[in-house]
Order: sequence, then C-alpha cells, then structure tokens
Amino acid sequence: MAVDMKVVVISGSPRKNALTQVMMKYVYDYAKSKNQDTKLINLSDGQIECYRGYDEEYNEATKTAANDIMDADIWLIGTPIYNSFFSSALKNLFEYVNYKKTAGKIAGMAILAAGNIGFIDVQTLITQLLSYFRVITNPKAVFLTTEAITNNSISDVDVQNKLKEMVDETLDIASKLRQD
Repeated sequence: MAVDMKVVVISGSPRKNALTQVMMKYVYDYAKSKNQDTKLINLSDGQIECYRGYDEEYNEATKTAANDIMDADIWLIGTPIYNSFFSSALKNLFEYVNYKKTAGKIAGMAILAAGNIGFIDVQTLITQLLSYFRVITNPKAVFLTTEAITNNSISDVDVQNKLKEMVDETLDIASKLRQD
C-alpha cells in the first residue's frame, strides 16, 4: 500500500449542492484512512478563480489547489458528465497545473451521470487530458449514476465497494511504480 505518498482528491463539480462532492467526500474519507497525507479540492466551494493567463495574480485558494495537485503523487478525480463532457470547472483547474511538474503521477477517476450514457467518452477525455500531463491513469474508472446517492450519502454498498476498490488499486499502482 502507498506509504509516504501525497494524495489529492478532486471533486470536479462547481454546483453548490453537487452529488459529485458527496461521491468524492466518500473517496476522500476512505483514501485518508489509507494514507494520512490526503487533501480534498472541492470545486463546489467556489473558491477557484477562472483562469486568465499565467502572468495574472490569483487568490490563495486557487494557488493552494494548483500546488496541492502538482505536489501530490496520486490524483483521485471525480467529475459529473455535463453535455457529454467532464465539467468545465475541472478543466479550468488544470489550467493552473504545470505539466513539467506532473510526469509519472498516478490518477484514478470516478464519473457521475444522471443515466448510463457517455461514461466511456468522458473517461477517454479525462485520460487524454491526463496524458498531456504525463500522468499514468488507472484504466478501471468507476461509473456511477445519481440514483446511487440518497440523502447526501452513497447508499449502494456495491458502489461503495467500487469506489474503495478504485482507491486501493490506484494507491497500489503508485506503490508498485515507486518501488521500481
């Protein structure tokens, strides 16, 4: 299991009452139980500024989020599907990330949608984005529909197990690659 690795969990929905944040807070709590150095970036908090260029000044929350991503060894990314794509807020977050500081990192992902449509397309798009950053992606993403979340919690035990498995596998990939 991953030891002395930095993990960042990213909840990629900008909506205040986003179900994505429920999913990713579950992932965060589980990842934190496995690896103490785990941080959560929740785009529902609304503190990440819109990217305006590399020579601009940004608020502390934006700079901290970018640094947390670049410092982390492992990224656990969750996004909703909006209009057959991952959220623009998630793409905006990655505008702050310097690709020269991300090679060899490991990422796992969970994708949330209202129905069973578009998962593979969005997984491919995120994988392409992560490839630009030279990040190794766990090929086994978790696909969830909104019905797996009730009363602001993951109610489906199978879904809980799939999310835990994604975290465990992603941490395991990172641990194995670090040994080499």
